[in-house]
Amino acid sequence: MSVLTGGHSATDLARERKFGSLYSRNARAVVGRGLMAAKSSTWLVLVSGFFEPVLFLLAMGVGMGSIVGTVQGPGGAEINYAAYIAPALLAVSAMNGAIYDSTWNVFFKMNFAKLYQGMLYTSLGPLDVAIGEIFLALLRGLLYATGFTAVMGAMGLITSWWAILVIPASVLIAFGFASFGMGITSFMKTFQQMDWINFFLLPMFLFSATFYPLSVYPQPIQWFIQAMPLWHGVELLRQISVGVFTPATAIHVGYYLVMIALGIMLTTGRLRRLFLK
Repeated sequence: MSVLTGGHSATDLARERKFGSLYSRNARAVVGRGLMAAKSSTWLVLVSGFFEPVLFLLAMGVGMGSIVGTVQGPGGAEINYAAYIAPALLAVSAMNGAIYDSTWNVFFKMNFAKLYQGMLYTSLGPLDVAIGEIFLALLRGLLYATGFTAVMGAMGLITSWWAILVIPASVLIAFGFASFGMGITSFMKTFQQMDWINFFLLPMFLFSATFYPLSVYPQPIQWFIQAMPLWHGVELLRQISVGVFTPATAIHVGYYLVMIALGIMLTTGRLRRLFLK
């Protein structure tokens, strides 16, 4: 039987027939196409999302920080205000990089370039496309996180050797936002609908304890903030940056792992429903 089936068992063949239309194990083709396209784009587009959190760090951390002085960081230690908000802005930087690629880029490819329709006419499956596009978004998030961490180091805001882990943690944050961003964008048909993404991102940026502690809010608002993904990213990077780990650290990581799994399921299902009718 193994000779007749080319060395594959009947179980393997049944699995391939079941999942063949969903995943062809060729996401690298999507990544390769994306990297080739990135070479022809202007570098200003690539770095635009990086500068916003850096400018906030200079304005709030250096400017306002000279007035605020020190604040209580994770574990109760006193740290200067710039060191307090820098990990939060790093989480924002990773989010910005992932969201840009997984929303506006996906919106154009899906509704104007009709790129995904063409991809799915080949041997590629929806999961190949989802993984490839999310990986491209992660690359942007990784670039932003690495660059911002270098800025933190140059400003003397890295206070622990544990801080090197903020880069992979930032990629985890980017992964969570990218996986959901692409799935949500698949529901959008007009530029006006895409404005809703910024409508939700801006309040999340401002109120996720980015610039001040969660305790300043009334208890009901605290519960709402703690349900938002960016807050978990902010808290995770703050703890890593000073080397303070608690059971909450595992909760923050678990939040993003669940977010990634649900996001990939959403994105794959939407691509399959839209283009493989």
